[in-house]
Amino acid sequence: MATPLDISVIICTYTEDRWEDVVKAVESVQHQSVPPREIIVVVDHNPALLACVRDNIPGVIVLENQGMPGASEARNSGVRQAKGKYVAFLDDDAVADWDWLAQHYSGYERADVLGVGGEIEPVWPARRPSWFPDEFNWVVGATYQGFPESASPVRNLWTVNMSVRRDVFDAIQGFRNGFGKVGGNSSPEDTDFCIRALQHRPQAIWLYKPEAKVRHTVPPGRANWKYYLWRCYNEGLGKARLSSLVGAKHGMSVERAHLSKTLPAGVARGLSDAVFRRDLSGIGRAVAIILGVAAAIMGYLVGMISPPLRKSTRGAG
Repeated sequence: MATPLDISVIICTYTEDRWEDVVKAVESVQHQSVPPREIIVVVDHNPALLACVRDNIPGVIVLENQGMPGASEARNSGVRQAKGKYVAFLDDDAVADWDWLAQHYSGYERADVLGVGGEIEPVWPARRPSWFPDEFNWVVGATYQGFPESASPVRNLWTVNMSVRRDVFDAIQGFRNGFGKVGGNSSPEDTDFCIRALQHRPQAIWLYKPEAKVRHTVPPGRANWKYYLWRCYNEGLGKARLSSLVGAKHGMSVERAHLSKTLPAGVARGLSDAVFRRDLSGIGRAVAIILGVAAAIMGYLVGMISPPLRKSTRGAG
């Protein structure tokens, strides 16, 4: 058996509705080409699920979130237990490719790398809606059109598929408490985390490696217009809150480029598909981009006039 990599893998979960997904996520890590140092499953304030994981998933460390409900403190709880030099995060409804960890680990050959992330492929419940634009794959937690196609520095990674040096995590006190995914709230706690790390070490980078790939399940309830527009609005709201904490220069830098270049090209491509390829779904994709931008801007404006968030709510301690 290969010598385990010095990486602790943390998988957070909160509902029995994802039980089969959790099992698949854990198994995908257990069957890596090179195993991790340990696998930690953190259950977020659900005693019944906690008992179920302990009784039915062998070979993992099982913890209960000791902090506030939500993804941020659940991950912080996992890292407090972790013993690896690096910590990797995988969502409970994602499945990692067989060499996922090896790809992450190889990224740390560069001393200036804060952390590593990879491609997130959406797995739709049936077929992908014909109107759904690639540029908005982030709505379902997947890599979107406009992301680099080869290994490149990026502003931020997503905790669906992300690893970080443990000393960096500790230096910025982990994920921010009270900011993140709790219930219907969808503030981008991973973006906030990555920006704070870059502010702590301005000469360092977050490395995106497409080869470190995972497949992320899209729940059936998210393949529709209602969820699409709600998620776009919530993203704008969350980015306004993020900008109040880290500054608009950092909080909106990637979004400005996406809005000015990638999205207009997506609208043009959709209309071109409809006219020249007789693909009428291209009109739907163009309209989806326009409406998605409008919903996100509305959310951002609402967020800008909301009471500012406190900056002192850090996590890992």
